[in-house]
Order: sequence, then structure tokens, then C-alpha cells
Amino acid sequence: MAENLLQTLSTLITEQRNPNSMNVGSLSALEIVQLMNEEDKQVPLAIEKCLPQIAQAVERIVSTFQQGGRLVYIGAGTSGRLGVLDASECPPTFGVSPEMVKGIIAGGERALRHPIEGAEDSKAQAVVDLQTIQFSSKDVLVGIAASGRTPYVIGALEYAKSLGSVTVSIASNPNSAMANIVDIAIDTVVGPEVLTGSSRLKSGTAQKLVLNMLTTTSMILMGKCYQNLMVDVQASNEKLKARAIRIVMQATDCDKALAEETLKQADQNAKLAIMMILSGLERAQAEALLEKHQGKLQLALK
Repeated sequence: MAENLLQTLSTLITEQRNPNSMNVGSLSALEIVQLMNEEDKQVPLAIEKCLPQIAQAVERIVSTFQQGGRLVYIGAGTSGRLGVLDASECPPTFGVSPEMVKGIIAGGERALRHPIEGAEDSKAQAVVDLQTIQFSSKDVLVGIAASGRTPYVIGALEYAKSLGSVTVSIASNPNSAMANIVDIAIDTVVGPEVLTGSSRLKSGTAQKLVLNMLTTTSMILMGKCYQNLMVDVQASNEKLKARAIRIVMQATDCDKALAEETLKQADQNAKLAIMMILSGLERAQAEALLEKHQGKLQLALK
């Protein structure tokens, strides 16, 4: 088993030594951060090659949302943490239910802060974790693993595939085991890391950027923005309340007093407040028009 794993690791780009950082241990602080910065510049170039696959994944996610399905991320270690992070930021940013985008990490919640020995090695546990959230054929599963070979993630993708779900992989090695399972493979080949095998670096950055694209683009297409404003933001703290006022003012060119008063009438719903101001309608009529157009403010205003 160990021999097979060593052989596998030796073939992965993410496990190779980076010729540009062979002497990193003898560099100054400035030289190290300059080197890391140069390496990081490769990340958006690698993602650029994957844009068609990312867009295809977005289209499937939007279709899933429209049919009441969910987007579920699954991963181990850094990959799992990034999935949980992206999922947890969707409710406050876009005003959606925490059930709409979910993140699962091998080892459970404790693994967000502590390494859980062997958690990433169990295919069976991945199936249990998906069954716990009643994952079904109407959901989308995105498996995240820099190596593209993590057993936990592969087990999850195989299970999702057996249900007939849409499956997506995000990996930093081409032609990975994950890519051979899924409907859509997103291979962000960023090259060897500055610290050999430390895939929380370029690979992790690439994963974060792709996850940003998947949820943000999907939410935009679901009508969660107006122009480039986050009109479904949840005003759950003082900063976000101020942001909601500012969003209403920016969208309507109204003054602060009108923005605050209309937000009060709209129960702090920025989208509804904007609809009321721009259309001149009372709350009930504005709500009905938004509902008729699936919450898409631009369409409702037309």
C-alpha cells in the first residue's frame, strides 16, 4: 500500500519540487515573498484555461437551484475548509438559506481547526456524510482535492454519480482519478509549490478563486444582484446595515433619509426597497412584481 502511494505521489505535479525555489531556505524575507508572488501570478493563468469548464459547472448549478436542488462541496484538509468557507459566506452575501450551498469536510466540524488523522482515507465515511444531509440526485456535488486522488472525495463522487447527480471536480493535477469520475473536471494546473507538496499555497489559491466564481456567478444569474450591487445582502450587523443603506442610495440615487425610511418599510430588504423607490409602488405591489419575476430586480423593473 505504502509503495503504491509513493509511486502515485511521484507522478503528481503538486508533489514535484519547484526548480525556482530550490534554495528558498537561504533567502531573505523579501526574497521569499518576491518568489511566492511570482509563483502566485501563475494561478489566474491556470484558471483562465478552465473558464469553459467553470462556466459549464455554473450552468448546471443554476439549473439545480431553479429546481430546488443544492450545491454541495466536499473535501479534506485545506480543500474541505475552503468549501465550508465558501458555503458559509453565501447566506449573508446573497440572502439565501444555509441549506442552498453546503460544505462538508472529512472529519467533521473539528477538522476545520484540527487535523483529523486518517479522515481523508475513508470512502465509506464520505457516503455516510452525504447520506446524513440527505444528498440526492437533484443536488450538485463538487469534489475538491489538489491531488485529485483523495479517497474520501472519490468515494463521495462515486456515490453521487451512482445517484445520477451532477458531479464536478476541482484538482491541480491533470487527468486525475477524480476527473475520470465526474461530469465536469476543472483542472487548475498551477505547477509545483514553493514548499514541495504544500498544496494550501498555489493550489489552495486556485481552489478559492474557482469557488468564488461558482457561487458568485450562479447567484448573479439567480438574480441576487442589481447592476453590480449585492441587493440581497442580509443586514445582520451594523456594517451590513450601513452597506444596505449605501446599496439603496447607489442603485436609486436617493438620499440617506429616503433609503433608511424605505428600508424600514421593507424590513431591511435592500432589493425590495430599491424596487419600491424606482417603481414608485407600495410594498405589496413591489413584492408581487418581484415574485412574478423570480426575484430578478432588473426584469421586474422593466
